[in-house]
Amino acid sequence: MMEKLFLITVLLVLFKLPGFVSPDYVPAIFTFGDSILDAGNNRFIKNCTAQANFPPYGSTYFHHPTGRFTNGRTVADLISQYIGIDFQKPYLEAHLDVVNGSIKSYPNNGINFASAGSGVIPQTNQDEHVLPLQVQLQQFQTLVQQGQIDTTLIQNSLFLFESGSNDIFGYFFAAGSGAFQELPRPHDFVQAMLDQVESFVDEIYNLGARRIALFSLGPVGCVPARAMLKDAPLDRCYGKLNFMVERYNHGLFKMARHARWKYPNAVIAYGDVYRMVRHFRAHPYRYGFLDVTNACCGAGQLGGEMQCGIGPYKVCQNPDEFMFWDLFHPSEHTYQLISESLWDGDRLQIKPVNLRTLADIDLFNY
Repeated sequence: MMEKLFLITVLLVLFKLPGFVSPDYVPAIFTFGDSILDAGNNRFIKNCTAQANFPPYGSTYFHHPTGRFTNGRTVADLISQYIGIDFQKPYLEAHLDVVNGSIKSYPNNGINFASAGSGVIPQTNQDEHVLPLQVQLQQFQTLVQQGQIDTTLIQNSLFLFESGSNDIFGYFFAAGSGAFQELPRPHDFVQAMLDQVESFVDEIYNLGARRIALFSLGPVGCVPARAMLKDAPLDRCYGKLNFMVERYNHGLFKMARHARWKYPNAVIAYGDVYRMVRHFRAHPYRYGFLDVTNACCGAGQLGGEMQCGIGPYKVCQNPDEFMFWDLFHPSEHTYQLISESLWDGDRLQIKPVNLRTLADIDLFNY
């Protein structure tokens, strides 16, 4: 009788997760990008000023700060749960554990290389001592070349990428600060970003990656931090900034669409996070939101002029009712909605396949 009750309990837990699959094909996730996906790498970077290692970050799910720039889990965490594997450690934490001998080898459930504040352009936020996409790639490349990661594991793993919002926001911040004459034209800047992303995809493919997901940027022009940008409206999203984001996202989509010809035996999915978030904003009550404009935690106009946890900040009582946790980042509730759409969504949300299919697909017979 007790065995039956235990089995029923396990099944109930599994069915609460959308489309739970056994990780027959995907034993690990490797993650690259910025604060949307960072699991705490910046905590281990000396002199890095892009930090979320203090309360009230992490207060909802982990009940303590982890370095994640939200109140709970990120998309990478939630996708890991859907697959049924443990959360990935930040690379720098795993590296430290290997060096000091507390673990013998790097984790076999994947590694998170993402660094908050970083961009696809190497110079983005250099003064904050973050790790740009190129350094994250070098870290992964070194592990592969040293034989620290099994090649079969790489071929079966899921690779997640999201980056670019810091580059574009920084572009507009610089333009508003009087540096416009020194900036490239918006089209040229976006193309330079896409060139970096394509080089990144080329390299992880050459290193063995075969299941790759490129996530679009959300509507960055809608984040509360737009209150810090010159000429940005407070009563609506910043259209000029979102237009630049849309150009970048379209380039990512084209990259994924041409993948079948450029990257044999690989599948690259394009997750349209921009479309998802705009849909949530258009129908807030349907998705449990009472506020899709202001930060739950922050200070100043829109809660977007001061980082959560620093200075005279205020924090809301129920973060699940807010689309934004802080001046830049979604709440865990928003991440849950995004993750569900990426995992089980239709082709309007993610194409050519959703992450559930990408995780469960037999690439050799695809």
